[in-house]
Amino acid sequence: MTWARSARLGALGAAACLLVVLPRVWSADAQSLLPSSYTAAQAAAGQVAYAQNCASCHGQNLDDGAFAPPLSGVEFRQGWFGQSAEPLFARLSTMPPAAPGSLGDERYAQVLAFLLQRNDLAAGETAVPSDADRLRLTLLPGRPGDPSGGLSAGVAVPPPPATRNPFTGFTPVTDAMLASPPSGEWLTWRRGWDSQGFTPLAHITRQNVSGLRMAWSWLLPSGPNEVTPLVHDGVLFVHAYGDRVQALDAVTGDLLWQYTRRLPKEVAPSVKRSIAIYGEMLYVGTSDVHVVALDARTGMVVWDRPVADRKAGYGLTGGPLVAKGKVMVGTTGRAPGGNFIVALDAATGQEAWRFATIARPDAPGGNSWNGVPLEERNGGSAWVAGSYDPAANLALFGVAQTYDTGPYRNAITAPGVTNELLYTDATVALDPDTGRLVWHYQHQPNDQWDLDWAFERVLFTLPGNPKTLVATAGKQAIYDVLEADSGNYAYSIDLGLQNIVIGIDPRTGAKQVNPRLIPGNGEAITVCPHVGGAKSWTPGAFNPTTAVMFAALNESCMDLTPVAPGGRGNLSTGVRWSLRPRPDSDGKYGRVQAVNLATRKVAWIARQRSPYTSGVLATAGGVVFAGSLDRTFAAYDDATGKELWRTRLADVPNSGPISYMVNGRQYVAVTVGSGGAWAGSAAPLAPEIRNPPDRGAMLTVFELPDTSRR
Repeated sequence: MTWARSARLGALGAAACLLVVLPRVWSADAQSLLPSSYTAAQAAAGQVAYAQNCASCHGQNLDDGAFAPPLSGVEFRQGWFGQSAEPLFARLSTMPPAAPGSLGDERYAQVLAFLLQRNDLAAGETAVPSDADRLRLTLLPGRPGDPSGGLSAGVAVPPPPATRNPFTGFTPVTDAMLASPPSGEWLTWRRGWDSQGFTPLAHITRQNVSGLRMAWSWLLPSGPNEVTPLVHDGVLFVHAYGDRVQALDAVTGDLLWQYTRRLPKEVAPSVKRSIAIYGEMLYVGTSDVHVVALDARTGMVVWDRPVADRKAGYGLTGGPLVAKGKVMVGTTGRAPGGNFIVALDAATGQEAWRFATIARPDAPGGNSWNGVPLEERNGGSAWVAGSYDPAANLALFGVAQTYDTGPYRNAITAPGVTNELLYTDATVALDPDTGRLVWHYQHQPNDQWDLDWAFERVLFTLPGNPKTLVATAGKQAIYDVLEADSGNYAYSIDLGLQNIVIGIDPRTGAKQVNPRLIPGNGEAITVCPHVGGAKSWTPGAFNPTTAVMFAALNESCMDLTPVAPGGRGNLSTGVRWSLRPRPDSDGKYGRVQAVNLATRKVAWIARQRSPYTSGVLATAGGVVFAGSLDRTFAAYDDATGKELWRTRLADVPNSGPISYMVNGRQYVAVTVGSGGAWAGSAAPLAPEIRNPPDRGAMLTVFELPDTSRR
């Protein structure tokens, strides 16, 4: 028995969750099935039993529970209706989780009658039976309330053709697999622990990429979508707006199961940027600031753990990093005292440790907040998933800026007090076993522009140097490279799209800032880049064979204009930002830039009018992929930047494209769902770009036709 299966059996919350989608049970006796029926009195008794035994998990309304799936609506009916009533009755009989079978067959039949009533089946004269043999002969309707009348009672339909079960041979995901993923897999948001965003698959090449065509597509719930899908053993897992997770057949796009988080009424859905898989579980952050562990085979909740208080201002948008049996996730938001990186036990959900991203007054770095008391400090969000270096046993996270810049603009004169604001705009390296801070490196002390350094941390090595390095860039599009085991500074590469930093110390990486461009001096100033970032959270990709980093960037600046006293500004130094092109702009705002991290020289730049909104995918076939605001998804020659293929998507891509292989065929997949930073702020630069106003969302998967693969 694996640790994941043992955890499933031992977690009380897990058994409370009925499966949302199940394969149909096709019986040889289908012709003899009788239509289901229940009495009004039976449903009334079932309502009482439900309130006493089921509502605490599934909710008073059957679809508003804290973590259990709905027992009414389309999802429930898709999972259970159109087949014999016996499997549903048998599942009910395992409830409640603390005392399965304790209600007795008659009361379980009453609960089933109540569920039929709440799913639009009219009462009749015949009660729901409690005998297993009779239940097997009872047909749950295919589509209650269907004006067409549905399938006639007693009518048998031929069994469906045999299809492959993607979960046959589904294997647990191990630490070794996350360290070095199998070539056809995509196991973290950037494929593996190193966050390189590179696939070793090479069936799609510079020579044949022009033949890419759509293999299949899948509509997602409408709304912004920033999550990168995962693929393991032929199953694709995708997150959608509204806190839904779906498992799809990675070859056909068929739905295998769906999990829907029933949020409290006062909690609005928020975007997420990643999910994680480990063992036999899928880990998901929720809009009400929980982490939920789902059985990857079924979508059943294994455990559900609150991480922070949503009402206090916390959120979970970055997504988890899982390593060494720990689920590590950063909180976000403006809560007083700042944010945390929290580790939960992967098997049980029990909290192992939490690290405060804003240094406490009595801890190292606590005197770097200009004398401001802890309860008045905020920010330090960790809003992008971390990376993990197994050799050094370090989890590497980026920490964002403060949301309140005014109190820190001018340093006070007090012994030992600085205004560096640790650990904002820093890389923190944590021991995943204990949460101990092993090292930190602050890329930009006292960020007064909201140009944070919270993005992906890419682990890599260079030819002739066995030491693992970590590269990251903030919104200024300056890459800092550090030694991963120690945090020692190695070098920086400025990609040329900012005007704030005018010098970088070659020994320490300390950045010299143009003092005239610090907001709050009462003057209007122009700063590059815009707050949306030259580089944003949408990740770059690194080819470990060529040592080239590919980054999707945008060329822009912002005016920081003082506001009148009492007026509303964007920064608490009393300024409002607004978008403008760079002074030398030719009307092209988006660029993919390739820089060699060994030579530290730019390899090529591909520019276009439309700003880039997606991450970058790099492949061993010599092709890189990226998407942009005009709904274009394009492929480029990784040696020259020449565009090789492009297509138009249904909406704006705001996440990272991926590539995977099943049955010897390579696929490229990308999700769309307008709502990312550049999709929301860049429109004035290119007003001719008109995108769907209703924020559609979709997953699109591409493949080569058979003739192009030869």
